[in-house]
Amino acid sequence: MKAPRTRSQERILNLLKSLKQAVSAQDIYVELRNRSQGVGLATVYRALESLKLEGVVQVRTLANGESLYGCMQQDQHHLTCLQCGTSIPIDECPVHQLETQLQQSHQFKVFYHTLEFFGLCDQCQPVQATASEF
Repeated sequence: MKAPRTRSQERILNLLKSLKQAVSAQDIYVELRNRSQGVGLATVYRALESLKLEGVVQVRTLANGESLYGCMQQDQHHLTCLQCGTSIPIDECPVHQLETQLQQSHQFKVFYHTLEFFGLCDQCQPVQATASEF
């Protein structure tokens, strides 16, 4: 039996449900303060960790190491530019069948998966080519 959620966990989960995109822990901290529901930054991180382990929050780590949190919706797949940081969602998923096989063969409960491709977007490719000519 799982422990009941704390007030901070409920506030964070409700905030994430109201947002249309994944956000950083610092963004969550600031937004809760703006809503007069302030909690400490360490509490935000602890609550996010608990919600992640419960399987209701998913985390995505960007190329720069920043973690973005969102409500559990679906698996996430992106093309991410290493130069400008643009992240383009992609709908195709080549690993759904693998996920099912792994759950069965390893008796492992998968909450979600991410698939991230890193490179240069069409806007940054000409910049990269020009920079390498010098």
